[in-house]
Amino acid sequence: MNASTTTRTGRIEARRAARGPVTEYAARAGLTARGVIYLLVGALALQIAFGDSGKQADRGGALAEIAQKPFGAVLLWALGIGLVGMALWRLSEALFGSVGQDGGKAKKRLLAAGRCVFYSFTAYSVLSFAAGSRGSGSGSSDRQSQDVTAKVLGLPAGQWIVGAAGAGIVVAGVWIGTRAVLRKFHKKMKLGEMSARTRKLVDVTGVGGGAARGLVFAVAGGFAIRAAVEFEPDKAKGLDNTIRSFADTPAGPWLLVCVAVGLVLFGLFSFAMARWRRV
Repeated sequence: MNASTTTRTGRIEARRAARGPVTEYAARAGLTARGVIYLLVGALALQIAFGDSGKQADRGGALAEIAQKPFGAVLLWALGIGLVGMALWRLSEALFGSVGQDGGKAKKRLLAAGRCVFYSFTAYSVLSFAAGSRGSGSGSSDRQSQDVTAKVLGLPAGQWIVGAAGAGIVVAGVWIGTRAVLRKFHKKMKLGEMSARTRKLVDVTGVGGGAARGLVFAVAGGFAIRAAVEFEPDKAKGLDNTIRSFADTPAGPWLLVCVAVGLVLFGLFSFAMARWRRV
């Protein structure tokens, strides 16, 4: 057996492993962990809408809530490990392609690589929090956003970089919301295994949750663009202040309630994805 054959055999085995049960379990664990975080963030946002302004509606606030519950430490470790599974699943997609006819395209793989980096960072912050580094996972997303924005604005062409990043986030938000409304997630779901009632519930959570998530992304990107244009890092907002900003609109706290409910729906949709998504 020559080197070329050995290499080819190795690639086939690696691709087979990436399609195997371990990767599937990792993906479903990751989707479940994502669902828990969004469910808690949405619940915290609802509390803010109804007057409990002391809550922090972001990942840090969600972790703090978990830590206060019975067996909170165990739940935090489980959540972090689930997110590691999400990162590994996305890594396998980046290396070998995802399910579907166009899963092997460079665009899909690049998107999977970006998601792998994001979930790797998220998993690290959650596991650090679980290990006792309370300033790691629970830090304010608003302060983190402002600190990063300030550093980038201090670079040559910093305004353009922040503005471009903000525009990218806006585009991503519109893309997420549009795909949700158009029910693009149907292509990734095992619809044949669902009853008619379950499919309707999945559609409600997928459309409502995806639209709310996309709106939050788009608004956060808008704040980043404003920070770039006005050269003021404090104009940038993390998830917490972005969510709170919906209460400052003419619709008042009711728009915040709608967004909060939407985030809860996205958490439930993530659970549905963990059960019925093709991996």
